[in-house]
Amino acid sequence: MNANLNNMQPAIDPEIVVFSDEDEGKDRQFVNALARGLEVLRCFRPGEIYLSNADMARRTAIPRPTISRLTYTLTKLGYLNYSEQLGKYQLGAGVLALGYRMLSNLDVRKMARPLMEELAEHAQASVSMGTRDRLSMVYVETCRSSANVTLRLDVGSRIPLMTTAMGKALLCILPQSERDYLMDHARTHDTERWPRIKAGIEQGFRDYQERGFCISAGEWQNDIHAVGVPMLGLDGEQVMAFNCGGPAFLLSRDKLESDLGPRLVALVKNIESNLGRG
Repeated sequence: MNANLNNMQPAIDPEIVVFSDEDEGKDRQFVNALARGLEVLRCFRPGEIYLSNADMARRTAIPRPTISRLTYTLTKLGYLNYSEQLGKYQLGAGVLALGYRMLSNLDVRKMARPLMEELAEHAQASVSMGTRDRLSMVYVETCRSSANVTLRLDVGSRIPLMTTAMGKALLCILPQSERDYLMDHARTHDTERWPRIKAGIEQGFRDYQERGFCISAGEWQNDIHAVGVPMLGLDGEQVMAFNCGGPAFLLSRDKLESDLGPRLVALVKNIESNLGRG
């Protein structure tokens, strides 16, 4: 999978927002140069170590001269490293430092981990916690069982928002306006598959109302089954979600519905109680 990613020609990324000078004019508080610099850092995908200025220009639709100035500045600040031999850039330690500080401030991770480990061993699967970043869910904690067939996704891994159990669960507790905005944005980027994706989301809403969890059975990947449950943070604003997932041959729909779904709901309620929200 990673080898294929490295050989792919970078294309404009639907999750990268291209800002124009008009955006800055419409919002006097908006700094277009800063936004563009951050979008450059988003260009790197899992499995990609190096990107050239040309790669990043194609992916962001930002002009090459502007990209060159941005990468020069980001390199000076330690967010990118430049390889003279390859003539390309890789992410620098500054990016890792920012991510680590964000994770270290998530106290809920320490509280949740023992419960996640217990459920992972029971299910012989993976249990993860994630938060939304645009049209993806990003893992901020993950626990795997001792089985050799669990999903090999780690902290920082990204999965789709619209077709995964974790993503659908998070959509269930978003404000209606935010949910509609995200779904409309997703529709414009995948019009061909959207009717099927939307049907899966709507089924997730019904499942959450009836049972407190959402299921994804082959919607993201044909051979992956998972269950997801959402959770509000201590401030009542930060939205997160948990999943328990693995190979379809181990996690049947019946097992998700009768066993792992209720257990994941109980896990989230336990965490909420420990946070003082139960």
